[in-house]
Amino acid sequence: MAGQFDEKTFFKNLFAAAVAAADPRQTLKNFLPERPRGRTIVVGAGKGAAQMAAALEELWDGPLEGAVVTRYGYGAATRQIEVIEAAHPVPDAAGLRGAERLLCLVEGLTEDDLVIALVCGGGSALLPSPAGDLSLADEIAVNEALLASGAPISAMNTVRKHVSTIKGGRLAAAAHPARVVSLIVSDIPGDDPALVSSGPTVPDRATRQDALDVIRTYAIALPDAVMAHLSSPEADAPKPDEACFSGNAVHVIASAARSLEAAAMVASDAGIPAVILSDSMEGEAREVGGVHAAIAREVALQNRPFQKPVVILSGGETTVTLHRKGGRGGRNSEFLLALALGIEGVRGISAFAADTDGIDGSQDNAGAFADYRSVARLREAGLDAKELLAAHDAWGAFEALNDLFVPGPTGTNVNDLRAILVR
Repeated sequence: MAGQFDEKTFFKNLFAAAVAAADPRQTLKNFLPERPRGRTIVVGAGKGAAQMAAALEELWDGPLEGAVVTRYGYGAATRQIEVIEAAHPVPDAAGLRGAERLLCLVEGLTEDDLVIALVCGGGSALLPSPAGDLSLADEIAVNEALLASGAPISAMNTVRKHVSTIKGGRLAAAAHPARVVSLIVSDIPGDDPALVSSGPTVPDRATRQDALDVIRTYAIALPDAVMAHLSSPEADAPKPDEACFSGNAVHVIASAARSLEAAAMVASDAGIPAVILSDSMEGEAREVGGVHAAIAREVALQNRPFQKPVVILSGGETTVTLHRKGGRGGRNSEFLLALALGIEGVRGISAFAADTDGIDGSQDNAGAFADYRSVARLREAGLDAKELLAAHDAWGAFEALNDLFVPGPTGTNVNDLRAILVR
């Protein structure tokens, strides 16, 4: 670390390694199924689904057809697989048409046919398919309420899959008797494939009562029509032991754990030991930021529980409960602003947090950079870090400091990467 050590470059290198570890061109090839006697249909959804589709086309030895749904601006060039772009994190009519397209693609298949499902984070919003008498407006209201609730992603997806005709394994059930092989990039803490994008091809044992319990626990206000649907047997999702899933296969091809290990190796190569706290952290972003700040202070001041120099890594997906409307920024920037407040004035601490899909929240940044001087620099600019945090305007804070991280869409999504360097 002697000489000119650029901390931002160091953090960018960690991020690049984490993203590369989830590159579908590398991860897909180890999980390709055998060619079927019949047709091969590709379906998929998520913020990296188009890149997965392009990679599959490169790797597959045989004819392909199908479609995947991704976020606006996240498309990729494909030859055989249609790429449909739709809205995220709040669904729109394009997503509704995309969901209908996927369901149509799997109609009328036989046991000689194969369905390859390419699934990664973001598909819950990208595949609106309201069940029963529900409308797209109802599903939009569900998503907006869930996003503001502070519920963890696993709880949100439990609700989502019970108001849908495509989530909760229903897309795979519709493909029966064709064999379905799901290739999944996990953005879910714990890597449960049934929770990624609310499991369109992977059922689980969550019930509509579980969904109602989530709504009650987090005091989520939903339209009357949604509550009526969730209270009826029509909301029941198929279970994993049903016959229509018996011949299917599920593979998690990339995850936060593998990406964190890749980032740790890059740090080690740079002469900085790395420790991984967890790949599945959840909780309020500002509270998680405060805990990380306390650990960093302890290392900086007491040389424990880790000896410096060290980079402290963690992954997972925090949440932001909106106490005020109109804020700018996502969970990573909010985490980082809270951390900046906790490390103010403690020399030798710098930090980085970003979403591996390239977008954090509603703005164009994936995350940001911070260090022990960030709060003082905001003060010098006439800004109050605590007020910005209370207003959920972490984007405004880091934009004022010119410390936003804007890599653009990465083509994958294995949740968040947080790195704290103590020297």
